[in-house]
Amino acid sequence: MSSPDREVRAARNDTAHAARRPVVAVTGAASGVGALLTQRLAESAEVKQVLAIDERRGEAITAHWHVLDVRDPAIADKLRGADVVVHLAVDLDLGTDAAARTAYNVRGTQTVLTAAAAAGVRRVVLCTSAMVYGALADNDVPLAEDAELRATAEATGVGDLLEIEHLGRRAPRAHPGLNVTILRPAILVGGTDTALTRYFESPRLLVVAGSRPTWQFCHVEDLVSALEYAALEKVEGELAVACDGWLEQEEVEELSGIRRMELPSAVALGAASRLHRLGLTPSPAGDLAYTMHPWAVSGSRLHAAGWRPKWTNEEVLAELLEEVSGRHTVAGRRLGRKDATAAGAAGATVALLGTAALVRRARKARRRI
Repeated sequence: MSSPDREVRAARNDTAHAARRPVVAVTGAASGVGALLTQRLAESAEVKQVLAIDERRGEAITAHWHVLDVRDPAIADKLRGADVVVHLAVDLDLGTDAAARTAYNVRGTQTVLTAAAAAGVRRVVLCTSAMVYGALADNDVPLAEDAELRATAEATGVGDLLEIEHLGRRAPRAHPGLNVTILRPAILVGGTDTALTRYFESPRLLVVAGSRPTWQFCHVEDLVSALEYAALEKVEGELAVACDGWLEQEEVEELSGIRRMELPSAVALGAASRLHRLGLTPSPAGDLAYTMHPWAVSGSRLHAAGWRPKWTNEEVLAELLEEVSGRHTVAGRRLGRKDATAAGAAGATVALLGTAALVRRARKARRRI
């Protein structure tokens, strides 16, 4: 074959390869997991273009930015030309008002799914959490990815995640031709702040008597690589993302060096409920179930597609402990150093310490008004 012929064939191959590369839109692209994924996709030779959508511009300079709220129906125009949308504009912040958070999460997901269908997008990737399986005493260990979703809306943000999953399952029926892929990470670690990461900021690890917790983590870097797999259409369906295996409570205590404090179930749940009802802690009592019962997942579907986590549970736990070093939390609420020292030295239970200290503070504040 002559040199001009080779050049023509190479040019055709390059054109065909470019045609196969998807245009990927990412919502929530300016911060957190969205920012990491946007940067990764922008650097990927397998992606033609990245459309970054958020209420402010992020740092990925090679992405094409659209600044708007995902609840704005105008997002449909911004998604035209996209092959895949990865929807990460979900608020699970502990400090956000619960009603406002739900309104944002549900309306945002509804709008993105409808807009994606209207724009001719062929796939939407949603990211929820393995918490949607629920933490129950009779759960299999590990849970299969097609296990029934038995969570309730009693834990932080889980009601929103269940509704997002419901919207995702319903969308292909309402919009034939639209594929929806859902990723469910285990406890996410790496610049995150959740009720479950705050568990490791306490002076003692609260253990409910008779419970059988298992601990399974997911580093944000592994979640980003799994999201990239989904964006490149290497996997589809409902998939769990996690480190391989899990840690028993005794292993966590040995690795962390933090001693346990064991409470009867009625005391732990009652104290957690009272604290949250009084508005003194951000976490409802339902969060406690995820530290009591197993909810580790298998992740077999990603494995079958060739994906592997780069982090182990032991490595992620070590990073988490380094991240929370110097923070002090009792019953899910961060305390100042003076309060934390007193709590650590006391001989009472974690929950009752939290109740007493926080109620005293609230009473003092009311007396000053």
